[in-house]
Amino acid sequence: MNATSPEDDAVLLRREGEHVAVVTLNRPQRRNAVNGALAQALDRAVKTIEADPSLRVAILTAAGRQAFCAGADLKEMAAGADAASRSTPDGGFAGFVFAPRRKLWIAAVNGPAVAGGFELVLACDMAIASTDAHFSLPEVSRGLVASAGGVFRLPRVLPRGVAIEIIAAGGSLDARRAAELGLVNRAVAPDELMPEALRIATRAAANAPLAVQGSLEVARRAHDTDEAELRRHAHEVAERIFESEDAREGPRAFAEHRAPLWRGR
Repeated sequence: MNATSPEDDAVLLRREGEHVAVVTLNRPQRRNAVNGALAQALDRAVKTIEADPSLRVAILTAAGRQAFCAGADLKEMAAGADAASRSTPDGGFAGFVFAPRRKLWIAAVNGPAVAGGFELVLACDMAIASTDAHFSLPEVSRGLVASAGGVFRLPRVLPRGVAIEIIAAGGSLDARRAAELGLVNRAVAPDELMPEALRIATRAAANAPLAVQGSLEVARRAHDTDEAELRRHAHEVAERIFESEDAREGPRAFAEHRAPLWRGR
């Protein structure tokens, strides 16, 4: 599972085992900054993963250790490139931040995640960070607004004052502080980053895929509506999953003392 055109070289897609995809931003010479080619390639990678029923979890990471992603390619911006070129109709900025996704996405943050790069992390379901990583939204210092999720997703995951300091005063968090505050699940040594992300992805991929996707469907709305609506939605999802083959396979495998064989239907 590799890129099939020169444009796709900006994003590499490979399979790790049977059920995990690894998506790598691949512009290390530009600190993995987002240009039009990267946005288009990442949009295609998301759609490829979503369309493949054998893939259950995706890890988003980046090439090199200089940066996870420096955000939009400012040199491209200064040269007059249209901002729309760094977005796609389905995915928004970088072809990713607003992309419809049913599967679990884990950010493996290998270096600084700045501006739009931080927004890529916030668009994932969870994150593991290298101790080389730090997180910031410097848009206001450039006359811009972190509208690709930063200004509204960050206050959902951090204490309000901490989030406002990052958004309005250009503050930043190192990986360990980010872990203390729950922005990332844990901070690990650089060489442990991908092994740790893969351990979590493998555990998640071993679970019933429809149940994971249904659970994520509800969990992702936890900040968007009230408890009564969440209870209704959770009940609807549970009823739908209960009718699946996998819902019958799980108890059967438990009773027969064997590993379940999930079919995703």
